Amino acid sequence: MIKAVVTGAAGRMGSRIVNVLSSSEGIRLSGAVERKGHAMVGQDSCGPAGLPSGAVLTMITDDLAAAIKAGDVLIDFTMPEASLEHIRLCAELGKACVIGSTGFSKEQLSEVNKHVQRIPCVLSPNMSVGVNVCFKILADLAKILGPDFDPEIVEWHHRLKKDAPSGTAVHMGEVVAKALGRDYHKAAKYHREGITGARTNEEIGMQTVRGGDIVGEHTVYFIGMGERIELTHRAHTRDMFVRGAVRAAKWVVGKKPGLYDMQDVLGLK
Repeated sequence: MIKAVVTGAAGRMGSRIVNVLSSSEGIRLSGAVERKGHAMVGQDSCGPAGLPSGAVLTMITDDLAAAIKAGDVLIDFTMPEASLEHIRLCAELGKACVIGSTGFSKEQLSEVNKHVQRIPCVLSPNMSVGVNVCFKILADLAKILGPDFDPEIVEWHHRLKKDAPSGTAVHMGEVVAKALGRDYHKAAKYHREGITGARTNEEIGMQTVRGGDIVGEHTVYFIGMGERIELTHRAHTRDMFVRGAVRAAKWVVGKKPGLYDMQDVLGLK
């Protein structure tokens, strides 16, 4: 039985992970962690997860090191700064980890790559099985359609999301750019206003919408002369991310040190 430790256990994503772990086969919750000073520290993790009291029997703690030592894999959906510290601690203790945080900078990803030389880590901008199938399809679409179709990406998320564009949208852009032989960081066009001039052949449009309680929606348009192809993924609940993360946690334990993503987990590479 794999023992999983969940950070942010009282938050939106962490509490759902605790809930899904309670009914998952081959893996169980061994540690629920929150930041020091959080009101739920010392309380039963069942409450935030919407489970009957005693269903999980794991109290929320602020001692991350102790929780990781007692577990096999850490599941983390927090923020890049916190996730980096969590990965570092996992590396020191020799424990696998699954990271669903988004918004990492180049410098932060460079630090992640140093730590994963010691442990296996799944880091993905989106843990959804469906989204990762879309990543696979996008590469094929872009290669087949080629430069005669203009790629544009629009992503929608709830009003509380802190990073933009989403990590998923950025990765979609990276997939398309690679398939077309372009440098994503040069091709990405985040802003259009005023007299912009004609669209260049190299750019990949990236537009962001924020509002209400939208869980997540991504559409990639391939716009040609006289026709348009649209690939859309809509998230109805956050549980799809959670189920993917739990699947990744079961997969990554026992793997060789290195950085993996959901494409590895799903065998799509």
